Amino acid sequence: MRLVIALMSHETNTFSPVPTPIERFGANGAVFGEEASAAYRNTNTGIAAYLDLAAEVGAEIVTPLAAEAPPSGPVEADAYRRFSDAIVEAVDRGCDACLLDLHGAMVAESTDDGEGTLLERIRCRAPGLPIAVSLDLHANVTDAMVDNASVIAGYLTYPHIDMYETGMRAGRIVLRALAGEVEPVMAWGNRPMLAHTLRMGTDDEPMRSMVGAARRLEDRREVLAASVFGGFPLADIRDAGSSVVVVTDRDRGVARRQADALLDELWRHAPQFVWRSEPLRDSVMRARALDEGPIVLIDHADNCASGGTEDTMAVLAEVMRQGLEEVAMFAVYDPRAVEEMIQAGIGAEVNIALGGKISMPSIGRQGEPLAVSGTVRAITNGEFVVRGPMYTGLRQHLGPTVVLDTGQIEIVVISRHHEPYDLGVFRSVGIEPTERRYLLLKSRIHYRAGFKPIARHIVECDGVGVTSSDYGLFRFEKVRRPIFPLDDIAGIDGASSARSA
Repeated sequence: MRLVIALMSHETNTFSPVPTPIERFGANGAVFGEEASAAYRNTNTGIAAYLDLAAEVGAEIVTPLAAEAPPSGPVEADAYRRFSDAIVEAVDRGCDACLLDLHGAMVAESTDDGEGTLLERIRCRAPGLPIAVSLDLHANVTDAMVDNASVIAGYLTYPHIDMYETGMRAGRIVLRALAGEVEPVMAWGNRPMLAHTLRMGTDDEPMRSMVGAARRLEDRREVLAASVFGGFPLADIRDAGSSVVVVTDRDRGVARRQADALLDELWRHAPQFVWRSEPLRDSVMRARALDEGPIVLIDHADNCASGGTEDTMAVLAEVMRQGLEEVAMFAVYDPRAVEEMIQAGIGAEVNIALGGKISMPSIGRQGEPLAVSGTVRAITNGEFVVRGPMYTGLRQHLGPTVVLDTGQIEIVVISRHHEPYDLGVFRSVGIEPTERRYLLLKSRIHYRAGFKPIARHIVECDGVGVTSSDYGLFRFEKVRRPIFPLDDIAGIDGASSARSA
């Protein structure tokens, strides 16, 4: 048996000014061939699950590509072409099945549906090939994805700590199909809803109940996989939004009925998927009044794992203005400031125009650096291995990294975008997060994977950035209309039925 196994993942924020060339994928760009399997084996990822499944059945493994980048603007056309070509050419050389670890919200300069376009190409070359696809919970599922895959399974956790398990779910179904044990069929549908990302945490309602219903469906023998996708709302494409995919053994009717039931429940909860922020000044004042730390402050409008620049200074400036002390912050993306501080050296006193280097034309904001004075406390290469539950075992690359200590705030300044989902972002630079009163994190929900267990309090802070939950900041031009909450829910019919693949 010969299996083609590949990872191609990017969550594209079409409003983000951050470019996405091939160099953004991995520490030194994407990895091809045997390097791809070596980089991801024994990690908490979908591709690692596929590799383990292949070893379990004694299959020959072909890994043409592992390409994964932090969210940003549309993927450059040349990068997308190279990634797609690598996978398609591997399939052309012959295989018994293709196991793909994708995201589901990739937009390239050449296509609005990165995953669907890839799957169409594979299906044209190999009409009967079994294809397993694992997708992120934030996938914007399309007809092209479902029509050209054999099996789709999505993460059922946010933070995403079940990436490996999702690969296992999708891959094992295809291997069972190859063995003649099952005959997977799919039904899917969406609802006209751009759910706010801050309302998709699976520890919270309503997403907790939605994924719980999907898990219960999988306990039924005829249901092979059931997935609820919150969608990625900051990809301005026609099919952005929330959806459901149900995979059954042979029975399309059951798949359609169960998908419709999940979709009806999703639509019933639509108002609960809207996030409402409080003024930034009030959030920081509320945090200041709390007694016991660590108190985690979430700068959610500038989350690089949703396409943020990770260099807006509004929340940090307010924290400084209100005089909070014993603060550790991760992170400010500012390669120029990092280089200046490296040149100054450890122990040097510096005055830095920090952050604010990237303008955000999609929301009409210019970059606004913040004048910061402090001591260079640490300089590292920015590498560490994740020990927490998300991306466990994977080596992280922050690029050259510096800790700037103002006396009240220790600011980690990095050269590659990275979200703080693991305590290693601080421990790798000599900061023990459990010993700080405040932890200021540029994140939305993923911080919970590493930081929720140590947090005494969590305070969301509505700053500035292209990952804001204020949809009024963005000009949506391609998404289907009407759609909630851009349009009044009372005027929207959300009753369209699921369709079979």
